[in-house]
Amino acid sequence: MNRTPIIAGNWKMHKTVGEAREFAYAIRNHKVESAVEMVVCAPFTSLSALAEELKGSEVRVGAQNMHYEASGAYTGEISPGMLTDLGIHYVIIGHSERREYFAETDETVNKKAKAAFANGLVPIVCVGENLAQYESGETKAHIRNQVIRAVEGLSSEQTKQLVIAYEPIWAIGTGKSSSVDDAQDVIGFIRSTVEDAFDSQVAVQVRILYGGSVKPENIASYMEQPDIDGALVGGASLAADSYLQLVQGVVGGK
Repeated sequence: MNRTPIIAGNWKMHKTVGEAREFAYAIRNHKVESAVEMVVCAPFTSLSALAEELKGSEVRVGAQNMHYEASGAYTGEISPGMLTDLGIHYVIIGHSERREYFAETDETVNKKAKAAFANGLVPIVCVGENLAQYESGETKAHIRNQVIRAVEGLSSEQTKQLVIAYEPIWAIGTGKSSSVDDAQDVIGFIRSTVEDAFDSQVAVQVRILYGGSVKPENIASYMEQPDIDGALVGGASLAADSYLQLVQGVVGGK
């Protein structure tokens, strides 16, 4: 099964609208030698500008979060329909920073995944273990629970479209990264978990990304692994040159 690799940049709380436009100018006409899906997940304030600047290009725009309700008294929140109206394609759900700082739970991740699909958005669902769980050997049990809870109630067709991002929390922004073998081991386990929840036909189509201090220097080694379909990248996605080097690294790795 050939799954199209993804490089999804997660800008987190970075870039003004002007800076986002400059980034879009730098990457919108970039061509790669083979199929790599380029995704930029930006703060809410920059989504409209990015959607405008990247319209007609091969780059897709993603949001970093959303609410699961269609509308209501949720001050400061953004609904799925608001994102669809802007032409947004992807939305990150359940990032570890949302779970740690903003009370995201497995239940709300599941609600958001369902709401995303109901509004024509593709969720990028993040899973991962913290340092204590990693050191105590709880990684797989913890991640299995996160994956099962995330896909609960989704159809097989929806789950085939789902993107899962495995990010060992202890490796995010620390300069540390999971070894290639460990990343493949966990991501292969995630794929088998999806197979247990659905079947092999669903599992073989789900794209699973690695995230955690991914850089142009190490992306190719991750992409050589059979179950790793790309990366969710933080700091290394902020500069256009670095982001494009990551895309080229995917080409080299596959």
